[in-house]
Amino acid sequence: MAEKKTVEKVPEGQARFFKTRQMEPNEKGFVGFETVWEPFQKEVEYETPKKP
Repeated sequence: MAEKKTVEKVPEGQARFFKTRQMEPNEKGFVGFETVWEPFQKEVEYETPKKP
């Protein structure tokens, strides 16, 4: 009855702060996308201020 459709591979997407990758289809045939975020601000270790 219902034939499984072939899923075309989508190239990896790149933006300034993240990348998207196509995931493998699940048992129902749903194909999702994984988003990998890159940090866009730096964290600096806290230093206590000098006493006057």
